[in-house]
Amino acid sequence: MKMMQITEGKIPFMGYETYYRIVGTKSSKAPLVLLHGGPGSSHNYFEVLDELAAKNQRQIIMYDQLGCGNSSIPDDHPELYTKETWVKELMNLREQLGLKKIHLLGQSWGGMLAIIYLCDYQPEGIKSVILSSTLASASLWSRELHRMIKYLPDDEKAAIKAAEDKNSFTGSAYLKANDHFMSQHVIKMSADLPKCVRRKKKSGTLAYETAWGPNEYTPEGNLHDYEYTDKLDRIKVSTLITSGTDDLCTPYVAKSMHDRIKGSEWQLFEYCGHMPFVQKTDEYIDLLCRWLDKND
Repeated sequence: MKMMQITEGKIPFMGYETYYRIVGTKSSKAPLVLLHGGPGSSHNYFEVLDELAAKNQRQIIMYDQLGCGNSSIPDDHPELYTKETWVKELMNLREQLGLKKIHLLGQSWGGMLAIIYLCDYQPEGIKSVILSSTLASASLWSRELHRMIKYLPDDEKAAIKAAEDKNSFTGSAYLKANDHFMSQHVIKMSADLPKCVRRKKKSGTLAYETAWGPNEYTPEGNLHDYEYTDKLDRIKVSTLITSGTDDLCTPYVAKSMHDRIKGSEWQLFEYCGHMPFVQKTDEYIDLLCRWLDKND
């Protein structure tokens, strides 16, 4: 892979700091800004897309949202971990880095953040959006994931149900069952995965539990009422939806967004879970190159 210029830094935000990482040099093409999942997951896995900067002569910009990674982690202020804070952080990033015209890619929670930003704030300068393995409805997400839990072995189904009934998610049987579920539908960690995916990160556990909940299928945090399906017609920019056949973002979840965003396109990656850009990196980068060039 061709060596590329990588610029790292931090910008002030609400008395804290936001870490950013820019790959490539400025060109006539609008940069691609990446919104990671979680909340609290960090930018690490997005580094598999570094090659896009060289292949497409376009800067890509990723950052760690407040509460995780190399950004500030104010664990004494859980009230900060709301969608409003993270939208303000994205707006601050654009202002501080002079990002007037951009393409936007949000994965999982990052896609939710992109949807909130586009639907509620109608920002200027967004050339296109890529909604990667994300959702427009917390309730539909929960129903679909509980449907998939039914395919787990009986003992694992029972362990998850017992944890939910007791509202206690620390037991060893539950943790084993949840790990199995996540390895099936997110990604199975193995030695052959890229180093950036395996690299230890500062996860934002408090950010995740405060905003979302104890696991992917129990949205009981302050995002529990995230319901944007009926607002998706507010998205007027070119929209690409990507997901995997084995994704937490089931084909039904993806289609519920595709059906409601006028003119949107949807690419379903076979045999992929929650991170098709990790499992089929070259194919994903080729798709992004075509999409971004078409929508410049």
